[in-house]
Amino acid sequence: MTIKLLFKYALPTRFLGHPFKISSRFICSDNNLDKLVDPQLRFPENNEYFPQQENKLKESSFSVQDLGFLQDSILGSSKTEPKTGKFPDNDAFLVINAIKNSNDGFGETTDKSLRQFRQKLNPVLVVDVLRNIHNLELGVKFFKWVGRQIGYVHNVSVYDALLDAIGCGVNNGLPEHFVHDIGKDDKEVLGKLLNVLIRKCCKNGLWYLALEELERLKDFGYKPSGVTYNALVQVFLQVNRLETASLIYKEMSELNFKMDKLTINSFTRLLCKVGKWREALDLIDKEEFVPDTVIYTNMISGLCEGSFFEEAMNFLNLMRTISCIPNRVTYQVFLCALLNRRKLGRVKRVLNLMISEGCYPGQKIFNSLVHAYCRSGDYLYAYKLLKKMDGCGCQPGYVVYNILIGGICGNEELPSKDVLELAENVYGEMLTAGLVLNKVNVVNFARCLCACGKYEDAFSVIKEMMSKGFVPDASTYSKVIGFLCNASKVDKAFLLFQEMKRNGVVPDVYTYTILIDSFCKSGLIQQACNWFNEMIEKGCTPNVVTYTAIIHAYLKQRKISDANELFESMLMQGCIPNVVTFTALIDGYCKAGHTEKACQIYARMKGSLDTPEVDLYFKVELDDGNKEPSVVTYGAMVDGLCKAHKVKEARNILDVMLAEGCEPNHIVYDALIDGFCKVGKLDDAQEIFAKMSECGYSPSVYTYSSLIDRLFKDKRLDLAVRVLSKMLESSCPPNVVIYTEMVDGLCKVGKIDEAYKLMLMMEEKGCHPNVVTYTAMIDGFGKAGKVNKCLELIERMGNKGCAPNYITYSVAIKHCCAAGLLDEALQLLEEMKQISWPKHRASHLKVIEGFRREYLISLGLLEDMSNQNFLPIIPVYRVLIDSYQKAGRLEFAVELLKEISSSSPFPHLDKKIYSSLIECLSVSNKIDLAFELYADMIKKGAVPELTDFVNLVKVNTSTTALIIHKARFLFYDT
Repeated sequence: MTIKLLFKYALPTRFLGHPFKISSRFICSDNNLDKLVDPQLRFPENNEYFPQQENKLKESSFSVQDLGFLQDSILGSSKTEPKTGKFPDNDAFLVINAIKNSNDGFGETTDKSLRQFRQKLNPVLVVDVLRNIHNLELGVKFFKWVGRQIGYVHNVSVYDALLDAIGCGVNNGLPEHFVHDIGKDDKEVLGKLLNVLIRKCCKNGLWYLALEELERLKDFGYKPSGVTYNALVQVFLQVNRLETASLIYKEMSELNFKMDKLTINSFTRLLCKVGKWREALDLIDKEEFVPDTVIYTNMISGLCEGSFFEEAMNFLNLMRTISCIPNRVTYQVFLCALLNRRKLGRVKRVLNLMISEGCYPGQKIFNSLVHAYCRSGDYLYAYKLLKKMDGCGCQPGYVVYNILIGGICGNEELPSKDVLELAENVYGEMLTAGLVLNKVNVVNFARCLCACGKYEDAFSVIKEMMSKGFVPDASTYSKVIGFLCNASKVDKAFLLFQEMKRNGVVPDVYTYTILIDSFCKSGLIQQACNWFNEMIEKGCTPNVVTYTAIIHAYLKQRKISDANELFESMLMQGCIPNVVTFTALIDGYCKAGHTEKACQIYARMKGSLDTPEVDLYFKVELDDGNKEPSVVTYGAMVDGLCKAHKVKEARNILDVMLAEGCEPNHIVYDALIDGFCKVGKLDDAQEIFAKMSECGYSPSVYTYSSLIDRLFKDKRLDLAVRVLSKMLESSCPPNVVIYTEMVDGLCKVGKIDEAYKLMLMMEEKGCHPNVVTYTAMIDGFGKAGKVNKCLELIERMGNKGCAPNYITYSVAIKHCCAAGLLDEALQLLEEMKQISWPKHRASHLKVIEGFRREYLISLGLLEDMSNQNFLPIIPVYRVLIDSYQKAGRLEFAVELLKEISSSSPFPHLDKKIYSSLIECLSVSNKIDLAFELYADMIKKGAVPELTDFVNLVKVNTSTTALIIHKARFLFYDT
């Protein structure tokens, strides 16, 4: 096939006039390995295919002397000023001046002016003239004139400079008039020029233009050189036109030209890439080329690029059989290709083989390997690679440690316990090495630690990194504070916030808002308000989320006037409420017990009610997006109505949602199921349960908890067990709340042994009983008359790190008293006073969390708490006093009464306690003690009953006069 035909079939019309730029290709693409791959692993770039280009670069490389002009310029020297006033003082510019000053179009005057430079003529000088003459006609004439001078011969760099001056080889070929002009002067020079032009086109990726010039070269009767053929083969290989390259090679071989090493490397590589590795080996034999490590490495790279990994492995074995040992580059090429294709199983084989032969990867390859295995989730092997670096003489650095910890902690899904422990070990090694985490990994690592309950560790990560010179910015602080707040560790969040300010980092609105919101949710509204005032003083404008958090907190504490005042302030500041604000209002009013007000706000949002009672919240005209209820709004309404036992209205809300195309979420369904269960409508709860499943929502622990609780209350143990079985089948493990409900339910129906076995089992399953669980079990044992087991459980609680609270002690004391174990009861009271006596009302409210209201009422622990200083501990003393009284140990009973009366106002003390004791003391002839109690009642402002006085005088006659005498003085005193 002739070159003309080749040109005809190889030149698609869409490429005519459009140069196809070829860029260098690397073995490892950085978009896959995030620029972690060793940059030394690459094929030769385009200029390496052309030896003449290499010579040109050597000739034009910089030296220290060449930088002299820069030094002179900086020092203000005038040495670079040209003598002519136009050009620097060197031969090239002198020649240019001579040509231009002759002004005869390269006639005799010019010839005479240039004679002085004949002995200085050399390719470097000629190239300088051609590049700086800036006159194409004069440049071409100078080129021809130089070529006629005796002793001078053009080289490749001169031809290249002429073509650059003409503008050839970039977008177009050599103009026809230049061809004829140069050809008339010297045909040999024209042939060489066309050869260089073809190679230049190839270098620039203009394969179609190269073919055009090749045809013109042959039309003029010239032969392409071997270098030209090599360049042509190269350019077609670069654009993956293997068939065209093969045809050119065939013609080249017929003219007895051989491929150079670079061309053979490229040819064999492309053959391997398309799976023709046998033809590649045949080509090496035909060219009588002795294969070496470089060519085999390139062939392995081609096979890998074509996904022929098994053949690539065979080539590794072939290299050893012919004593051509794979080197580090060979293995790294193979490894990078496998990494790019995610062939991590093969990577292990190649890596082990590489290291066994004493050929170790570089640090960047190790980084890439660790990165790849982290991305695949094989963190343990990634860690093994990190440890292997030391043995390979490659010290693990900052990058690889961050890659591993970032790989473990940087995913949206939290790591498992074992994997997080691995990250902690790596972090410890990192600290030992004196290295630090980067900003992103500090945040991600702290997030994972917080999620696993390791708040102290998360806090220390920030502190440790700061000691290493890492200064977190506001964003980093805010995110970690957010993690701590979400985990209800507001104390740690507060300390970190203080640390933030001490380090001069200015909190932003996000930082303040997350703290304010978290403290509001914890009931610490005063501190939240302090921060709110502080952020305003600091010029940090609160946003709608900030205002909403405090308004919501005020409403939950029934501080409605404060909430309304803040809402008006928000409007005055130009902060427009949104659907989240209105949802918070609805939820807040529901939790404050004002369900009717919440319904009015909801109705106003829906536009179905126009009542002046909620005008305050709708003063500003809002767009539909800000007042249209969301699924969260509906959820707040449903939850509030259910908690108010208005389950029918809550069910209507669900129907409205479905009618308006607002799909309920699992929170809405859970609230409804819980509401129906609370009012005993189990059939309705089951109906909602079925609807929830039909909509694709899996029941949550909360859902099952509501059902199991109702079933135990209804004494439907069989159904409770079936629900529990379904829960386990759904891979929804019970939590401590459900276990506690079951323990409590079993105790209530008298199945104490089963309840205790269940509590032991929950520990075995890794779900540790809490104080509510233990209290339920203690109460169960007590009601079954097994008081010794109650005392054993209290001791067991201490050993397990679960401190009994005053409710636990109250239950145990009650049962000890009932069993006549008064000394044990008194000892429990002393323990309670030392370790779990609620000192403040807020701490009391925290203690009763988790206990059912009905249960606390049955214990007498929910008396009137309108007095902020009162704590419901009197029922405990009442039980003890009554028990000691019945046992005839009246002195102990009196001491207990004096103790409690000194710490509580009398209106909250039961007068019956006094009356009963006075009666017993009188009967026992302990008149002085009885009279002291009688006097104490009067001093505390109480009006004794007539029966109290009667009890005092119901004694023998000898003491009656004394009693009347004492009473007379007492009445006079009061």
